[in-house]
Amino acid sequence: MVAKPKQVRAKKYDRKVVGKAVLDGMHEGLSLRKSCAAQGIIPTTFLLWTNEDPILNEHYAKARDALHAYWADEIMSIADEPVGSTDSGATDSGAVQKQRLQIDSRKWLLSKLASKQYGDKLQVAGDADNPLMIQQITRKVVE
Repeated sequence: MVAKPKQVRAKKYDRKVVGKAVLDGMHEGLSLRKSCAAQGIIPTTFLLWTNEDPILNEHYAKARDALHAYWADEIMSIADEPVGSTDSGATDSGAVQKQRLQIDSRKWLLSKLASKQYGDKLQVAGDADNPLMIQQITRKVVE
């Protein structure tokens, strides 16, 4: 006989208190996952709360924007950090590669999560002085 799994009662959280703490964590540079873990909830629960509460959803959007700005600032901090050297005095290529990976990871993430602000600009239109014009070109067959 297979034992039935125990039903676990969901903890009661004060959404306003926990939600504010999660958002504060995001404003300080923590990802949603880490900020939720610090408050003892899972991100899915928090996201459900944001779907049910338009004000919380608005504050979450602002916290995401602040987090993206934090990551952009972090890119500059990593780039400005001095690179370590080996025992012989040469530049540590492993440290250089680590910094490059940290910067590239953040740049890629920002380009996907906040593409309007941090992504590459793709312009499909002409500028004001030289607008795009559609022309039909016909081919004449000479016999």
